[in-house]
This record gives sequence, C-alpha cells and structure tokens, in this order.
Amino acid sequence: MKQQKYNIWEDDEFVYIPEELFEHLPEAYRQAAEATKQKGEEILRIADKDIQSLIRLMKATPTTSSLSYIFHRLRTTQFELTMESVMEQEILTAAFIVTYGRLAASSTGVTGIKRKSIPEHLRPVHDEIIDLRNKRYAHNGAHETVDGGVEIIFDENGFKLNLQMHLGFHVGGKNEWEELITFIDSLMHERLTKILDRLKERTGYEWTIPNGPPPSWVGDYG
Repeated sequence: MKQQKYNIWEDDEFVYIPEELFEHLPEAYRQAAEATKQKGEEILRIADKDIQSLIRLMKATPTTSSLSYIFHRLRTTQFELTMESVMEQEILTAAFIVTYGRLAASSTGVTGIKRKSIPEHLRPVHDEIIDLRNKRYAHNGAHETVDGGVEIIFDENGFKLNLQMHLGFHVGGKNEWEELITFIDSLMHERLTKILDRLKERTGYEWTIPNGPPPSWVGDYG
C-alpha cells in the first residue's frame, strides 16, 4: 500500500486540513467541514469580481513600491560634481521614469494609473514624465534634456575631434514628483479600501489583510 503524505499545518487560530482527509474525519466533523467548504465556495463566487480587482491591484504593488524607493534614493543620495555622481543621478532618474511609465501604461491584468485619475494640477508633471520616458529613457528619441555632438578642429597636423555630451536632469529628482508619488500611494490605498468595503457589503463578512508598519523609506524623501 502506497503511503500518502498530506500537508497539514496550523497557525495561532486554525488547523488546516486538506480536502482529501475529510472522509477520514468523524461524521460530525466531516459534515461540518463540508458545510464550511460549500459556504466558502458560494461566497467566493459572489466575491469573484472584486477578488479579481484585488489581484489586479496587487500586481501593481511592486511597481508602486519600487517607484517610492527609487525616489527616496534620488532625494537622499549625496551629489558631488564628479562623473560617478552624475551617472548615479542619471541611472536613478532613468529607473524612476521607466518605472512610472510601467505604472501609467495600459497592461492586461494590472491596475495602473490613468491620467484622468490624477489631480488636474499634477497632470503636467505626469505628461512631462511620460514625454521623458518616450523620448529619452525608453527610446533614443530627441528630447531637449539630452544632446551630443562633435567639435572639429583643423590645423596643419590634421583634424582633432572633441566629443560632446549634454545631459540635463534634476538633482534629487524634480520637486513636483514628491507630491505625485504621495498621491499615487494614497490612491492605491484608497482603491484597496474600496475593494475590501465592497467585499464586506456583498458577502456580509469582514475581509482583512495583514497590516504592519510601512517600510522606513516610504515618505522619507529628504
């Protein structure tokens, strides 16, 4: 007879038993377990639309967290007039712009940030970031903040070339980005709260998620 292993575990409140073991329970326990299972399945069917919305929202969470962390790094990284420091600012700015673009782009199965959901006074900031993303950081297009060229000097010895590169960026990120990020964090939390409230209204049960303190860098923008 082949021995089967069942995954049974427990936490501070419950012992979790796989459905395969129901038939081995005493009759009263088996009936109670099956009744609970059936009730849970009925509730999940009612809640399916909101659960899918929750899944889409959670898929955007890594992007919003990355955006906040990158901006934290931009604001708190020491800047000096060296090529290494300039490149670090350039890399962090590129990461911020591209990450924001991911959040703003339409994507199947992920909750993003639409322009119309952004306060009117912040929409020019949004538009500027998307323009940077499209013309400078995601593609090698023409953008006013980046330029390059060659200076040619000719004398009796021949031609001398001076390669020129011009990069424009805001040290520590643009000030207006902080308000935009704060708004996005608030919007995502508001959307989560609305989904949980709808689930409670439709099912009659509380729906909760683990709620601990945010990472130390959230809101710490120097």
